[in-house]
Amino acid sequence: MKKLIYILLAMAIFTSCSKFLDQVPDDRLTIEETFRTWETARKFLADVYRRVPDEFGQRNPGGNNNAGLWTGGSDEADYVWSFVQSNEVNIGNWDANSGFVGDYWRNFYKGIRAASVFMQNADKITDLSPALITQYKAEARALRAMYYFYLLRIYGPVVILPENAAPVDTTLQMPRNSIEECVNFITSELQTASGNLPVFPNNDQDYGRVTKGAALAFRANAFMYGASPLFNGNTDYADLKNPDGKQLINQTFDVNKWKEAANAYKSFIDQFVPGTYSLFKKNNAEGQFDPYLSCRDAILTDWNPEVIFARVGNSLGPRQYELTPYHNGAASRDVKGSGGLGATQNMVDAFFTENGRSIDDPLSGYQETGFSDFKTPYDTQERSIYNQWAHREPRFYVNITFDGSLWLNKSYGEIITRFNNTGNSGKQTGGGDYTTTGYVVRKAMGLGKWDVNDRTLILVRLAEIYLSYAECLNESEPGNPDILKYLNLIRERAGIPTYGSAELPAPNGQDAMRDAIRKERRVELAFENNRFFDVRRWKIAEQTEDGPIYGLNIYSDMPGFLNVVPFETRVFNKRHYLFPIPSDDINNDKQLVQNPGW
Repeated sequence: MKKLIYILLAMAIFTSCSKFLDQVPDDRLTIEETFRTWETARKFLADVYRRVPDEFGQRNPGGNNNAGLWTGGSDEADYVWSFVQSNEVNIGNWDANSGFVGDYWRNFYKGIRAASVFMQNADKITDLSPALITQYKAEARALRAMYYFYLLRIYGPVVILPENAAPVDTTLQMPRNSIEECVNFITSELQTASGNLPVFPNNDQDYGRVTKGAALAFRANAFMYGASPLFNGNTDYADLKNPDGKQLINQTFDVNKWKEAANAYKSFIDQFVPGTYSLFKKNNAEGQFDPYLSCRDAILTDWNPEVIFARVGNSLGPRQYELTPYHNGAASRDVKGSGGLGATQNMVDAFFTENGRSIDDPLSGYQETGFSDFKTPYDTQERSIYNQWAHREPRFYVNITFDGSLWLNKSYGEIITRFNNTGNSGKQTGGGDYTTTGYVVRKAMGLGKWDVNDRTLILVRLAEIYLSYAECLNESEPGNPDILKYLNLIRERAGIPTYGSAELPAPNGQDAMRDAIRKERRVELAFENNRFFDVRRWKIAEQTEDGPIYGLNIYSDMPGFLNVVPFETRVFNKRHYLFPIPSDDINNDKQLVQNPGW
């Protein structure tokens, strides 16, 4: 009960005064009135927080809450509904005038400007202690830097606004800053902010606010992006220059950028692990460590020790509607959803087998055909399961609902999900609500009814930090023992053999280790809005996002349903590595150069 209370109280951070910055001038409080008392200043700060992305709302990307299009817009998944704009991105049908392109640009800059206004005026608050004023100014500073980071991921080099930039100024003529300047600004601001942020929330009402750990995690992430191939010596962007000839993306690879990122992650780990954060682990009813429950509940358990930053108010109900299959004939709406977010066969095949090997490894034990009696970690009994889905690693069962799965919510009896054409969740049965791939994403699906809104959206967790640290260290200091240590900590929690154990040799050399880290990252962080950006910063998206994407034959019943077929041919070329700058801003600001290809 206590947890539910502070979640509901903390939702005010994201929901209070939702139109505060969008009032017309006659209705707007003056700066003096706004910052006279904490009551009105708090609403202003709440509106700064509102720009934290609501990544559960991706059916309607963009908007004031900056919902991404990252899951359905990557090779992980696909939305069934044609109005979802990630579908347009997947086929290359978008440009600098597309609505979401302008939404992210405009709304993150709104948050940036508002954060600056708060920092400049917070000292005027008359009924708040100096210590809390200092903390809230640090929160605004951190949020501002985080929004610049989000912009950098999407658009590349952006404009760093002056501290006193006007809220609305279409006459502003400013060039883009270089990637190095952007990364330096973001990391410096987050370092400064962290000095005045608490390690733990001050009270139950403060859950969801930026902490010291959140600021420093984003700082390390910004260093990593600056070090990655997309921005570190990428000659594809040789012509991306300001009107005065200033180069926006450095043309010479610098390994020291990877070292700087690795050092930032190591500093984070040394400072916060294990005292503040630790990998979430859970025992089963018999008191034994359970990898499946650990990986599942690391996402479902609010404010568990792995969570570094989370959004409180979010679109959880709509997301769970997408994750709940149609289940025609089920006794209650609680177990009847759309199944509209389908996991691709590409993603399904990425998960390891139970012995920790990729399915294309001759020693994996993977079977492509036939059925076996197999009990999944969430089931009550053995069932006849297609061999491709039997004996996979625990994270496979956390992330994927496949044909023949027992549904998680057993309040209305045991429901077996069937995705073949005329099955209870098949294409013919569901009408407009079905999976285009023959699978449905399961990660972040709760155990009860889908229509709830009382759980947080995790945006950064410790597993990501470990994997990022291993990646940066492998690029800067291959062979460092910490690489294997932190990669294996993820695999150990997942319940699969660790590299270098008797069951599994360690990757040999930097290239093999890079491949292992990327595979692990893809699986551990599946459907958590990383893959879209990872394949871009690694400069491999032309291989992963272009061409046929696969699923099962949803137009057929058994056995034809099990045939793997391409359901879509996607389009990705070099210009898609970065979003275009919105056309209106390019037209208004003559110093603003467009990204290549747009």
